[in-house]
Amino acid sequence: MGLGLLIALVVILAVIGAVAYFVTIYNSLVRLRNDIDKAWANIDVLLKQRHDELPKLIETCRGYMQYEQKTLQLVVEARNAYQKAGSLPEKAQADNLLSGALKTLFAVAESYPELKANNNFMQLQNRITELEEKIADRREFFNDDVNTYNIRIQEIPDALLAWLMHLERKDLFKVAEEDRRDVEVKFASGQ
Repeated sequence: MGLGLLIALVVILAVIGAVAYFVTIYNSLVRLRNDIDKAWANIDVLLKQRHDELPKLIETCRGYMQYEQKTLQLVVEARNAYQKAGSLPEKAQADNLLSGALKTLFAVAESYPELKANNNFMQLQNRITELEEKIADRREFFNDDVNTYNIRIQEIPDALLAWLMHLERKDLFKVAEEDRRDVEVKFASGQ
């Protein structure tokens, strides 16, 4: 009777240990998934702040940059694309378009000394540049979380539980192809 009790106790402890192990894995996968959502939400807050600053920047530039309406229009269109984006990949793509449009705007602004001397423009440019730096930092956190998550859901034994939870691979926040090229600045004639 003592040996049977010992075997039963070992089996019960093994089952409790296995359940605790899988609960720990489950909880860590849920935490990673939520960390990704939180990281994206942090990016989204900064993107919203940047989008709120853009109308002021465009209005400040509009009076000085009569010949660069196409550049200003690119910023407006990119901002509108972000507001219409529904999914995370769509928002990431729209954000990349907006970042490219802002780089072009700031590059073109270099040829307008009166604009560069405008205090409102300088404050807005500094604010948007500061937000861009924060967004880049948050993208790094987001990508770290996504990378960890993607690795975990592919490793054994986590992969088994991830499969049962229907967890799927998530995309990293990538740089748009146009952001890898040099910014081309063309000045309109007649300036």
